[in-house]
Amino acid sequence: VACAFFFDAEPVGEPGMPALDACALCAKPLARDSDVFMYRGDTPFCSEECRHEQMHLDAVCARQAARRLQRFTAEAECHRGQRQSRKVSIAS
Repeated sequence: VACAFFFDAEPVGEPGMPALDACALCAKPLARDSDVFMYRGDTPFCSEECRHEQMHLDAVCARQAARRLQRFTAEAECHRGQRQSRKVSIAS
């Protein structure tokens, strides 16, 4: 049998980890007797819609990061090619 004070205690948790008392997207309080929709193992949401919206936002961010990395890599290759082309031997 669980003690009542157990549920009222402040969660210890790890710093930077979301608390399980509010939706991570809309901050709506999560009731103890309602469903909680989890994402990435430890992030709570009040509804499937909020969880889906976060998944969509994460996908958009991942695509943007991939594009930035691709541009950075292409620019680095371009600069590397320019540096190598300048090192031309003029020995005759």
